Amino acid sequence: MPEAHNDIHVPDLSEPDYAGLVKFLVEPFLELPESLKVDCEVSPSRGKVWVRVAFEGVDKGRVFGRGGRNIQAIRSVLEAAASIAGYSAHLDVFGSSSQSTDDGDDRDEAIDTPPPRRSSGVKEPPKLRSRSNLPDASV
Repeated sequence: MPEAHNDIHVPDLSEPDYAGLVKFLVEPFLELPESLKVDCEVSPSRGKVWVRVAFEGVDKGRVFGRGGRNIQAIRSVLEAAASIAGYSAHLDVFGSSSQSTDDGDDRDEAIDTPPPRRSSGVKEPPKLRSRSNLPDASV
């Protein structure tokens, strides 16, 4: 009896396709999915995976999401897949200022940054103005 040939390709599950996973997660947010570039570097000796992504700047807001929720969710999925395989994963977005923590929402920086501190010297009391120093309202 002849053997049945199985044409189904079963991927090697010992190491996830990190680049494919990130493409799958990021592409829905892009206006031009073909602009997405993904580079993956796996270091078995260190147990680390680095995934670098680049895309058009106009898509940054959608990829990062409000408050960085989208990019954080993508990082979480990537880290979970890597941890199952015994690795730790890092996702870097090309062009972001702080690639490991940037949330894409620059407004937060202004809110979270405290105002500059004043010197601890003695504060001078306000100067009183006399009526003669005020501008003339009749002119």
